[in-house]
Amino acid sequence: MSMTELIAGAVARSATVAEVVVGRGVLAETGALFRRQFAGDLACIIADENTWKAAGAAVEASLQAVGVTVRRHVLPGKPRLKPTVELADSLRDVLATDGAVPVAVGSGVINDVVKHAAFSLDRAYLCVGTAASMDGYTSAGAPLSDKGFKKTIQCRPARAVLGDLNVIAAAPAEMTGWGYGDLAGKVPAGGDWIIADALGIEAVDDVAWPLVQGGLRGWLGMPERVASGDRDALEGLFAGLTLVGLAMELHGSSRPASGADHQIAHLWEMDDLKFGGERVSHGACVAVGCVMALRLFDWLLEQDLSTLDVGAITATAPTLAQKTAEIHTAFGPGEIAARAVEEVRAKHAEGAALRARLERVRDGWPKLAARLRTQVMTPDAMVAALHAAGAPALAEEIGVGRDYLRRTTLNARFLRSRYTVLDLLDECGLLEAAVEASLPLPRLKEGRG
Repeated sequence: MSMTELIAGAVARSATVAEVVVGRGVLAETGALFRRQFAGDLACIIADENTWKAAGAAVEASLQAVGVTVRRHVLPGKPRLKPTVELADSLRDVLATDGAVPVAVGSGVINDVVKHAAFSLDRAYLCVGTAASMDGYTSAGAPLSDKGFKKTIQCRPARAVLGDLNVIAAAPAEMTGWGYGDLAGKVPAGGDWIIADALGIEAVDDVAWPLVQGGLRGWLGMPERVASGDRDALEGLFAGLTLVGLAMELHGSSRPASGADHQIAHLWEMDDLKFGGERVSHGACVAVGCVMALRLFDWLLEQDLSTLDVGAITATAPTLAQKTAEIHTAFGPGEIAARAVEEVRAKHAEGAALRARLERVRDGWPKLAARLRTQVMTPDAMVAALHAAGAPALAEEIGVGRDYLRRTTLNARFLRSRYTVLDLLDECGLLEAAVEASLPLPRLKEGRG
C-alpha cells in the first residue's frame, strides 16, 4: 500500500482530520483546501517570524486568491517559542475577537499552541506544516507546559493539514533531525507498549500499532538521505510523522508514540534545558531520551527475569507513601510534585497486586523478552542512525551531564501514569542498577549536572 493510501485510510477513520495534502509545490493549494474544508471568508494566520518567511506570505496569497479575508498574528522568531498553556491562551484571546478560522503556519510549537487555542474556542483549524520536525500535526494532543508541568492536553487536531515538500526541504537541517529523533522514539515506545500489553495493563491496539510500527523501520531507514534533504526521504519522514499523529488520535492517547523516551525528554523540557544559548528542542530531547531508553532495554534483555524472587521483592517494595516522599525530594513543593503524586498513584501496585504482576513477569519472561528483541534496536545502531540523520544522540550533545542524566532518568517514571520499562525495572528492584549501567563513562568535564 502506498503512503498516500495509508494516510487516506487513516484519515477516513479520523473523527476530526478530514484531509491531508502532501506534495511538492502544494503551498499554492492552500486556498482551495480552505474552501473544501471550511465555511466562511475570514482566516487568521498564526506564525512566527521564521515560519512567516518560509511560507506565510504564500499561504496568505493563496487564501486571498479564493476570496478569503486574511489577518495575521506573527510571533517573534527568537528566542525559540516555548510550548506553554499561557502562550496558547494568549492566542485564544487573539482569535476570540472575531470568527476567523485559525491557520497555523509552522511546526511543533506553533501547531500545538494553535491547536489548544482553537480547541478552547471550539473551532476547527488548518495547519500548514513548515518542517518535518515532530509528529503533532495530526495528533489529538498538545504537549504543553502548564505551571511548569509538561503534559499532553487532549484536544482536536487540525481539520486539514498541508505539507509542501519544497518548504519542508528548505527548513533548517537541524529541524529535520528533530523530526527523525521524534520518530526514532517510537522504537522504544513500542517496547514500552509491549510490556504493558504482556502484563495486562494496556493492550496493544490493532489499529494504532500498525499505523506507527508497520512502516517505522522504513521511515527510519534512510537517515543519510533525510540529512541531505532528499525529497523522497523527506516525504517518507513527513508522512510517517503524520501517520503517527493519526494513530494517537485514533487511539485516544499518545501511548502509540510516547513512552520512557518522552518521559525523560519531558523532564529536560520542564527544566528549560538550554545548550549553545538556545532552548533544546523537543525532538532533540526525544532523540537522546530514545537512546537512553534503548540502553535500558539493552540491559534488561541481558537479565533473566524468570528467576525473580517475587516474595522478597514484594516484601521490600516501596509503599505509595515512600514514593510520594521520593517525589517531593526530587521536585520539591508545588504543582509539579502534586501532579506527579497523582500520576504515580494511578499506576502504583503493592501487596497482592504487585505480587501477581511480578509473577506474571517471571512466568512470562521468555515470551516477553522474545517480543522485545523483535521490537527494539541496539543503542549503537540507533546512535549511528540519529547521527546520520543530523540529530543528536548522546546526552553531552544537548548539554546533559552524567549526574543530571542519572537523576532525570530515575525521576522520569514519576511524570506519567503510563507503564513503561522504567516501571518494570523499578518494580523488579532493578532500576538503579539498570540506569547506572546505562550511563556514559565519566568524563572530566560535563554539561549540566
